[in-house]
Amino acid sequence: MTVTRTLPGTVSESTLYVAFELGKQEWKVAMTSGFGVQPWLRTVASGDWAGIARAIAEGRGRFGLAPAGPVVSCYEAGRDGFWIHRALVQRGIQKRVIDSASIEVNRRARRAKTDRLDALKLVMMLVRVCYGEKRVWSEVRVPTVAAEAARQVSRERTALTQDQTRLVNQMRGWLATWGAGLPSRRRGTWWTTVRDWAGAALPAELQARLARAEVRLQALEAQIAQLDTQQRAAVTTAAPTSAVRQLVQLKGVATTSASVLLDEGLVWRAFRNRRQIGGLLGFAPTPYDSGETAREQGISRAGNARLQAISIQLAWNWVRWQRHSALAQWYQANFGKGKRARRIGIVALARKLVIALWRYVTSGVVPEGAILKVA
Repeated sequence: MTVTRTLPGTVSESTLYVAFELGKQEWKVAMTSGFGVQPWLRTVASGDWAGIARAIAEGRGRFGLAPAGPVVSCYEAGRDGFWIHRALVQRGIQKRVIDSASIEVNRRARRAKTDRLDALKLVMMLVRVCYGEKRVWSEVRVPTVAAEAARQVSRERTALTQDQTRLVNQMRGWLATWGAGLPSRRRGTWWTTVRDWAGAALPAELQARLARAEVRLQALEAQIAQLDTQQRAAVTTAAPTSAVRQLVQLKGVATTSASVLLDEGLVWRAFRNRRQIGGLLGFAPTPYDSGETAREQGISRAGNARLQAISIQLAWNWVRWQRHSALAQWYQANFGKGKRARRIGIVALARKLVIALWRYVTSGVVPEGAILKVA
């Protein structure tokens, strides 16, 4: 992604810097023309683009800027997603979408935090970034409309699978309170055949509850099956050289795993190197080294949660189905002894594997020793 920067200069430049603090009912709009200029704050109703245009015009007049001068804006990525980004682009306003977790904060135990203060702070950070200061914050790579729409399928499947697991665990818990277990094979009115600790039938109220839960469970299973069919059809109709077709050709990589990897940005984020992939995935060490104290705090949990979950699943499948590959051999040599070592090492393998798969779909470099499925 091309980053546009405003070159350092004086406050007399014609650029207006605007920061949006988004709320459900109203937006705080902070504006300034550069360093040393007190920011000005306006409040507009959420989504009131006419009000925003008036505020920007007033801001230009207040700071003595040209009526048609450039405007650079920013806002924190969150509940509103990226439609605001697209609306700003359509109006010719340069934009930056910020990762909220990367914004520096005061470490006092109690600090004042309001939308007004956040907007004022954000606009001054924007000036620092545009004047060339690095590592002020991290910016979010905005997906295309097609990429954002496509990931709805894999995200919905993940949510349905979580609901399915939660419901099964609830049913197992209900039965445990009566000294009974959930049958592994459940057909028909199976709850009528379950017996409690004394060999008696379950109470009618519990049977009715299980019956209603079973209806919900079957509905979830049907929806998951429908999404699975949709994903398989997408793979079948994709071009042979497409990323999804390349991924599913690898033994141990299924349709669902490939879909999640691609929907979460393995290709559309346009990574330039492996460090950028690691930044999205997380799983990075967090050392603590200060004065005479030095210790390892474990791996960071920051990162894309969906990508982390699917990468761990892929890593276990890779060890099973690609045991002769270089990555699997590395894992066995370093972490193959002991259950705890294997669980620790699988995280390292997951990170290496995602990087290898990125190189495979973007550059055509097949992971060393990997086996492709027979057509």
